[in-house]
Amino acid sequence: MSQHTAEYLPASTPNISSILQGSYNHPLTREWQAERVLTKSMLIFPIFISDEPEEDCPIPSLPNIRRFGINKITGYLRPLVAKGLRSVIIFGVPMKEGAKDPYGTSADDPNGPVIQCIKVLKKEFPDLFIMCDVCLCEFTSHGHCGILQEDGSLNRDLSVRRIAAVAVNYVKAGANSVAPSDMMDGRILEIKKGLINAGLENKAFVMSYSAKFSGNLYGPFRDAACSAPSFGDRKAYQLPTTANGLARRALRRDIAEGADGIIAKPATFYLDVMREAAEIAQDLPVCAYHVSGEYAMLHAAIEKGICDEKEIVMEAHNGFLRAGARLVISYFTPELLDWLKN
Repeated sequence: MSQHTAEYLPASTPNISSILQGSYNHPLTREWQAERVLTKSMLIFPIFISDEPEEDCPIPSLPNIRRFGINKITGYLRPLVAKGLRSVIIFGVPMKEGAKDPYGTSADDPNGPVIQCIKVLKKEFPDLFIMCDVCLCEFTSHGHCGILQEDGSLNRDLSVRRIAAVAVNYVKAGANSVAPSDMMDGRILEIKKGLINAGLENKAFVMSYSAKFSGNLYGPFRDAACSAPSFGDRKAYQLPTTANGLARRALRRDIAEGADGIIAKPATFYLDVMREAAEIAQDLPVCAYHVSGEYAMLHAAIEKGICDEKEIVMEAHNGFLRAGARLVISYFTPELLDWLKN
């Protein structure tokens, strides 16, 4: 037998279970391998609303993202709603002189950006699910997420009572969901009690930022929300980046206090935490927050031609679903609305 003939002899039959490629050799069968499929209804779009009604301002560190006043936001959102946008999360940004104080008074000012935005969106888009981030950092003169004691540390009791009051006022204004991002101990319980006392306990979905880590991925957001702390940092209340155990404890705490859903933040660098969150909170929707720094990094890679925009964005978001997320807060929502069929 010649050498050339031997090259064409059939190889020995492998174990049948090792033959996998027939399972994904066609575009449709590749789709069938997905255990969870990204859909438009899973997406929550972050919007930044200032107290300057006519503002329409680009955020240089957040490509394609802008900060709007209430007179501009509906025109921006209308085509996105037409494409299938189902939910937004509002971040208020007080810009006027004197709008910030040590107690975050403007957070739930009836004439402030968040409550005004809720009312405008409810009128213009009755079916849009409106989530409000609940935190004081954008509204306090010191830029921290609660009320401070004289030594500059956080007063937990006053902070959670203030945060709960803000949450209840957002729901009174028409918000469908409140999402406390402050990471204060006990704030979910305080919010739930506040909603019960206001007769609103069955009107609002409480989405807790339960596994929120400190780190280096929030810079563009702080540019957009003007929320950088005026001194120190947030490491005493946001989780240390290595703290799996603390994340598990925080998740169990918030579930026990009545959270209706939980957020893991950031997303890409914390997929292990998201997986654990999906196991601990298996009866609750888990939301991945693809934060501003992650978004900006992908844009930088796209701009340099390192990767294809649609393919890398889909890969990232499918990674969140694979880790256990059912929802995604994403700055890429406008693009995903164009790419997704359903």
